[in-house]
Amino acid sequence: MFNLKSKVAIVTGGNGGIGLGIARGLANAGAAIAVVGRNAEKNAAAVRNLSSCGVQAIGIVADVTDRKQVDNAVSQTASKLGGVDILVANAGTNIRKKPQEYTAEEWHQVIDTNLTSMFICCQAVHPEMLKRGGGKIVTIGSMTSLFGFDVAPVYAATKGAAVQLTKSLASAWAKDNIQVNSILPGWIDTDLTKRARQIIPTLHDKVVDRTPAKRWGVPADFEGIAVFLCSDASDFVTGTAIPVDGGFSSSLF
Repeated sequence: MFNLKSKVAIVTGGNGGIGLGIARGLANAGAAIAVVGRNAEKNAAAVRNLSSCGVQAIGIVADVTDRKQVDNAVSQTASKLGGVDILVANAGTNIRKKPQEYTAEEWHQVIDTNLTSMFICCQAVHPEMLKRGGGKIVTIGSMTSLFGFDVAPVYAATKGAAVQLTKSLASAWAKDNIQVNSILPGWIDTDLTKRARQIIPTLHDKVVDRTPAKRWGVPADFEGIAVFLCSDASDFVTGTAIPVDGGFSSSLF
């Protein structure tokens, strides 16, 4: 039920952090992986990492905000790995500022990277999944899909929208046997959150105090949920948004 052998997965932003953690989970379950990211060196390092799991892995340099580059990445994946069964739309960015300090250009940068790219990646894989008789799409939300975030309001807006997009695609594509679900990471130890802890020195301890599991998450915490949502085990699960947060969103204090 959790076996992903013969499946092909595209993971955008799969060359580090949560994306690489998800990609490793899928690879360990047997899926071939296409890592899509803008940094060729990081892509290559991720491919070496994933190849050690005993599966075929390729790296594709692409800017996922550009539809032509996304279409090319999907085409390359289908050509080199045999098709597309799974999409993990993970690529994202953040600019931390007070709401009144953003420029229009910064607004569009975050919106395009976090939300527009998610939509065009989903659009691009849809025809390939139809050829395979169905597929699995996993979007990446955030705790800010649920809560406001005063120092990153644009990021929060994209992550709230990501959940609504997930539900809408799940409804639209259920007839195509494509399940679409979202993962909502809590506070995870990645390069992005390292920068946040530099900006907010008290953040680390505040997160630990608020989180029932009493620790920050790590990318490996996403391997299991990714395998579940991308395997036959979740065939009747669609349109959901699942927190992976150590209980952060379920606790009042």
